[in-house]
Amino acid sequence: MSRNLHRGINKLTQLHHYEPPKWASKLKNIPRYYVKLAQRDTPIHHWNLPSLPKEFSLFIKRDDMTGSTLSGNKVRKLEFLLADALDKKCDTIFTCGGIQSNHCRSTAVAARQLGLDCYLFLRSPEQTTDIGCEGNLFLNKLVGSQIIVVPQLQYKSGLKQMMEKVSEKLKEQGSSAYLIEVGGSSYMGMFGYLTAFQEMIDQNVLKNFDDIVVTVGSGGSASGIAIGNYLTGSKLKCHAVNVCDDAAYFYQKINEDLQIGGLDVQAEELIDIIDGYKGQGYGKSTQEELEDIVEISRTTGIMVDPVYNVKAIRGMLHEMNTNPGRFEGHRILYIHTGGVFGLYDGRMDPLVTRPALGINDVVCWESANDPMPF
Repeated sequence: MSRNLHRGINKLTQLHHYEPPKWASKLKNIPRYYVKLAQRDTPIHHWNLPSLPKEFSLFIKRDDMTGSTLSGNKVRKLEFLLADALDKKCDTIFTCGGIQSNHCRSTAVAARQLGLDCYLFLRSPEQTTDIGCEGNLFLNKLVGSQIIVVPQLQYKSGLKQMMEKVSEKLKEQGSSAYLIEVGGSSYMGMFGYLTAFQEMIDQNVLKNFDDIVVTVGSGGSASGIAIGNYLTGSKLKCHAVNVCDDAAYFYQKINEDLQIGGLDVQAEELIDIIDGYKGQGYGKSTQEELEDIVEISRTTGIMVDPVYNVKAIRGMLHEMNTNPGRFEGHRILYIHTGGVFGLYDGRMDPLVTRPALGINDVVCWESANDPMPF
């Protein structure tokens, strides 16, 4: 079977007509299709985080469980973005992000599952091909993505132009590329979490909680949650802890989605962007942040990544302890956006072998007749 014929069959069997929730049906520019990629109805359960103030009750929605190699929040956006690519008869996907981008890894894996080629434009402070093969990079390379190391440029003012130039070259060779912006955080990608909000409604989130907290690095997930919360008339208060840029940047991003959707409301009215917890910058970790990852893992059994969730959790806990009035109530739902593969990039290795953190060294024991080594 030829590759083009195989792709044609994929399109017929994998595109599904999208019907938005009734409360979102009056939005403008609603996507026509989606593809089924994510494991839906991710569970919600109690989460007894260290340093959680006694007056707060914290639960976690496990969107780190939306898949295996497709785990995390990005796969929900890709259901709409890749459906649009298939509908437009594209055979190649372009996207961009950091060296350990969860979005790029999810895109690379999902594209290959759908029979599409993938080019990843990975931002790095150093222009070198010696980027290693750890964490998300391992999966990117395993599925055969073309990796292009680029400077740390903004998408609209730098990376988009580079991607378009390569796209033109591929067009001359008979291929058609579909460009996905950083994080998949376009208006179409926003529908991933607009749809997820209906999933949360079905899980009684509107009745059981006062506040929703999520991390934000490109804006798409926060936008979908905020818009969903608004359109349903929910009394929940939405918060997003940013790990890069600043609050003004993300309010502008969400306002763009509101404008495209035809909604006459401002993002500042819909969501509270919690600034001041990005630490040393995007993708950079302090020793305290890494130690918190170990502590959270050892006390709750849930792993959080160094780029997004640990910073958001630190910010959320700090605000709970120092500024509790920022929250609508005391029943908080935190949305875990995934990123587990980022823990395998090497930065955690020194910590999990340090006895000072209470982690046991490896021991050997040859026989039950020998004394126990511990």
